[in-house]
Amino acid sequence: MPSLADEARYALDNLADRTAELFHPTLRIGVTGLSRAGKTVFITALVHNLLHGGRLPLLNAQAEGRIGRTYLEEQPDDAVPRFQYEEHVRTILEDRQWPQSTRAISELRLTIEFQSASGWSRLFSAGRISLDIVDYPGEWLLDLPLLDKDFAAFSQESLERASLPQRSAIASPFLEMMRQIDLAAPADEVTSQRLSASFADYLRRCREDDAALSTLAPGRFLMPGDLEGSPALTFAPLPVTPGAEYPKNSFAAVHARRYEAYKTVVVKPFFREHFARLDRQILLVDAMQAINAGPDAVRDLETALTDILTCFRPGRASWLGGLLTRRVDRLLVAATKADHLHRESHRRMEAIVRRLVNSAVQRAQFSGAQTEVIAMAAVRATREASVEDHGERLPVIVGTPLMGERIAGKLFDGETETAIFPGDLPKDPAALLAAGDEALASMAPLTFVRFKPPRLEKDESGLTLSLPHIRLDRALQFLIGDRLA
Repeated sequence: MPSLADEARYALDNLADRTAELFHPTLRIGVTGLSRAGKTVFITALVHNLLHGGRLPLLNAQAEGRIGRTYLEEQPDDAVPRFQYEEHVRTILEDRQWPQSTRAISELRLTIEFQSASGWSRLFSAGRISLDIVDYPGEWLLDLPLLDKDFAAFSQESLERASLPQRSAIASPFLEMMRQIDLAAPADEVTSQRLSASFADYLRRCREDDAALSTLAPGRFLMPGDLEGSPALTFAPLPVTPGAEYPKNSFAAVHARRYEAYKTVVVKPFFREHFARLDRQILLVDAMQAINAGPDAVRDLETALTDILTCFRPGRASWLGGLLTRRVDRLLVAATKADHLHRESHRRMEAIVRRLVNSAVQRAQFSGAQTEVIAMAAVRATREASVEDHGERLPVIVGTPLMGERIAGKLFDGETETAIFPGDLPKDPAALLAAGDEALASMAPLTFVRFKPPRLEKDESGLTLSLPHIRLDRALQFLIGDRLA
């Protein structure tokens, strides 16, 4: 995907990083996921549990008492916003609200001092490693495949997708406006802005709950930031003919130039400055939002996850190669919000997500990377119970639904705790990908709502405990356990 010149620049960047790590051992962990997958909550819970000695029995170094001191340090990249951990944890603990979703890239450095499990290593010095946690929107990853596509290929793919049954109604205002464009006519800036805005509106509407679609490139159209209104974000796909030449100032030529500018100004800098420098990666997946929206949304999520995972550089680099080229040697795919299901369904959720990412994960394993798929809740907002219904014991979850959530017409006030039977996920993940609704019609209905964060519990001595979770410790052991050995 990158050119030889790009690769040379990546090598120089990585060589500088590796030199610095001789004096300050560092592990760069990328945290990403599509909208509302729980990236901010995951990082906040990870840091809170490590800072406060949380309940992490599957993190060996913690369980064995080898972690001494954990503290936040100044991050190494001055041009990257700091992840606002303190603000996010206050929102969860004091306001009992979920923090705002990731809108741009941010970073946080957490340093861990520990004792090695090896007696030989303990003879020399105590261990220390800094975790540079890089939080970035998964929508930005969907842009990386654009580096391999010209404007004609991007347009053809985007317009074919907009014409799919699950998208055509949402896309109709944009498609109608696009059909009125004369590709060879001189470009008009006002028309280009209106067309681009209509295309961006179509992408945003695809992301809403009732559609829950995931394949939504270009990602910065959803999160423009300081580039909003710039020419690099003022274009839209057009039905251009591959290989055809259009007048220099025509709509076709101008939008093609701006598409190439988007790749140069937005996509390549992200790849070089952040993505190509990662050592390990966790991809968070909110599969339940797609399941709620139906099989079309699930299939679209599969496409998006495959595109995202294809972008990673998995594998284990040699000692010499590792100085110049970074590889993601551990890749964790986590199905989030496991607390919205009873534990009896967790394995089924893992199986569904494993099915969605199977081909991409196999490629990563073939390249030498270790991979894992788990069902997880970074912050557990519910507890489990059982209720009797017509003589049958049903496993339920108990929590406080967010204000405005509904179940069977009942509107929740955000204060009332309730028991919910979420239903059973199918044993066969293929049922969620079946064409049409016949397979879903035979399934028991599923009930997924969003819950408020929990109140923190206290132990017998009155000490406030850390944020509760489901399998956060298993995720940490996979991501950093070997570096704490």
